[in-house]
Amino acid sequence: MTQRSKREKDGTVKYVTVGCARDGKARNRASNVSKPRPTSKTDCKVRMNVMLKDGKLCVTSVFNTHNHGLSPRKSRFFRCNREVNESVRRVLDTNDEAGIRMNKSFHALVTEAGGYENVPFGEKDCRNYIDKARHLRLGKGGAQALFEYFRRMQNKNDGFFSLMELDDDDRLKSVFWADARSRGADNYFGDVVTFDTTYLTNRYGMPFAPFVGVNHHGQSILLGAGLISSEDTESFIWLFKTWLDCMDGKAPNAIITDQDRAMKNAIAIVFPNTRHRYCLWHILRKVPEKIGSHGQYKCGLKSKLLSCVYDSLTIEEFENSWKSLNDTFNLHENAWLQSLYAEKEFWVPVYLKNSFWAGMSTTQRSESMNAFFDGYVHARTNLKEFVDQFDNALKKKVENENQADFNSFNFTIPCISHLALEKKFQDVYTNAKFEEVQQEIMGMIYCHCRFEKMEGVIAIYSVDDQVKAEDFIKEVTYTLYFNEAECEAKCVCGLFETRGIICRHILAIFSAKKVRELPEK
Repeated sequence: MTQRSKREKDGTVKYVTVGCARDGKARNRASNVSKPRPTSKTDCKVRMNVMLKDGKLCVTSVFNTHNHGLSPRKSRFFRCNREVNESVRRVLDTNDEAGIRMNKSFHALVTEAGGYENVPFGEKDCRNYIDKARHLRLGKGGAQALFEYFRRMQNKNDGFFSLMELDDDDRLKSVFWADARSRGADNYFGDVVTFDTTYLTNRYGMPFAPFVGVNHHGQSILLGAGLISSEDTESFIWLFKTWLDCMDGKAPNAIITDQDRAMKNAIAIVFPNTRHRYCLWHILRKVPEKIGSHGQYKCGLKSKLLSCVYDSLTIEEFENSWKSLNDTFNLHENAWLQSLYAEKEFWVPVYLKNSFWAGMSTTQRSESMNAFFDGYVHARTNLKEFVDQFDNALKKKVENENQADFNSFNFTIPCISHLALEKKFQDVYTNAKFEEVQQEIMGMIYCHCRFEKMEGVIAIYSVDDQVKAEDFIKEVTYTLYFNEAECEAKCVCGLFETRGIICRHILAIFSAKKVRELPEK
């Protein structure tokens, strides 16, 4: 390393001292003295003095005895020897634009060179170069670059929508965008939306907030995306109103979020007629933390709580089961459970079963969408690059849907029964959804239907079912109300959705009554 030097006014070197990089005394600068930082300093005195004489640089003195070991084979790890040359840079740029992860790009370079010892740079050097290149592509002012990108997209696509919110200092506060495909998909599949903000782009500290639905193949689809600077009620209100404007004022019938107070307040203001549901998985994963210290947690408390949530078929049954839970285990003073009970309409399945949820009870759709973007963006992704890679990921998502469309168009899944009902579903459903129907038909073999009585035009049946729960079979009895004239059925269980896959209990009744036509809806 250069230890000292001096230049003339015209810039020419007057003298320079080049010394060992391990010169200097080792000092512990760590704040915690019990955890010292590693240091390379050994106070090595190796150096060479060079001075300008008669227009030439002449070596005046050399001391060449190191006080530490030397290993020429390890010299490639020194910073001065690590170089990412021009040809490697072109490869890294091409792979980065194609969305190839850095670890895979670096492994390809190592393989081509014949081993790590033949590569004069490390993976970290490649990452540093790409980070610098991305920053240069963004230029100064990420918000302005993002605005220019949105303007170009609007010129190319009339259906592209974007809006940016700036604070009082003209700094980017929130942003939302949706392409024409997302806006069109909302008309078909926007009945139920999941919204989650757990995916972060850390460089700008802005949570990625996707609006996610499910299509006719059961695939997650993007219905709009936002970046917000803070997760407060004001920010969510701005984002929800912007999404509502983008979708021509069409609010979702139902929305699933985590148990966030700011989200709840914003949804009540912007979507007052939308059924709001908390993600059941987020709630139940807190059970060990909140009540795991109870002495009877593993001796009946946990199973009783889960049975109360999942097995209650009527509101009255849930209320009785919840009261029994509190009385049996003396949980009346547990603040967490009491807060859950106060909001039972937002998460207990029996209170939510009369709404259509497209087969979703959690925000797993948002999380699976986040996982989809993992191959294209990383924790240090900047704004401009985020949108570029976002488009690449979205194109792949569209291609997956097109492939599923082709499979349903070109291939037919054979029926597994002689029911006219199954044939009807085969004709009108996609392959993915028809497979779900077939799973319900297979489940019919565990159902035993008994006619109970008539109430006007409504026939009431009892259905005995066997449900597999982990390693044992649980026997359950459901009540089913069937109007044959209108071909309408209602099952008192947590499986039925008025516009979802018909559950096997209703299929069993349809089969028994020889109903051959389903309503067009």
